[in-house]
Amino acid sequence: MKTNRALLFISSLLLSTSLLKAEIKETVVEYKSGDVLCEGLHVVDTAKTGKRPSVLIIHQWTGLSDNEKMRARMLAELGYNVFAADIYGKGIRPQPPEAGKEAGKYKSDRKLYRERMLSALEVLDKDPHTDISKVAAIGYCFGGTGVIELARSGALIKGVVSFHGGLDSPTPADGKNIKGKVLALHGADDPFVKAPDIAAFEQEMKDAKVDYKLVSYPGAVHAFTQKAAGNDNSKGAAYNEAADKASWEEMKAFFARIFKTEG
Repeated sequence: MKTNRALLFISSLLLSTSLLKAEIKETVVEYKSGDVLCEGLHVVDTAKTGKRPSVLIIHQWTGLSDNEKMRARMLAELGYNVFAADIYGKGIRPQPPEAGKEAGKYKSDRKLYRERMLSALEVLDKDPHTDISKVAAIGYCFGGTGVIELARSGALIKGVVSFHGGLDSPTPADGKNIKGKVLALHGADDPFVKAPDIAAFEQEMKDAKVDYKLVSYPGAVHAFTQKAAGNDNSKGAAYNEAADKASWEEMKAFFARIFKTEG
């Protein structure tokens, strides 16, 4: 009898867990940025009601991918309303080496990059689940560079989190436009982010009196949160499980601080 009850309890628990996961709703969203049609992804836990803290995700150099979609689900499971942006435009999902050329268009034209992100932010801001007073942005690699640019644009957001993004400071004076807090999560051995860029980034933040934090993970290189990057550090980009997990916890603590929530 006890065994049957135990099995029944476990079955009920598994069913409840399954039902809970089913509450995470994903919706493809088409929107315009200027004349360009973009295709992002909205993810939210529909088991919750009312407005909630919300997060914009900016993708890495190959465009909106499974990695960002996974992160969107993870954030939704934490209770956030999430919109994963599409910077390049619908159907533009380049792979290396074309990805580098596509990303380069925006890195060399920060005004255009900001416009694309602000269009996505507008979609998130207008979503009925969004608490407009509690909005943040995170980005990976190309997107990590992007969210800092988004902050420099003067966007009304509580904070940004850059995961292994570029930390150059092309327009240092724009640091004064930053209205929220900045968290930069960096691979200490990342060969693509040079020491002068890190120094310039920190100087910009200090000069503008931005509340910022730079965390460097020893042994981690570029793309340390992305399993698809493999595990060969000599290539300059590789997954690092310890840095991935630690940086996610750092982000959660950052959100707890800027949104004044738990977790």
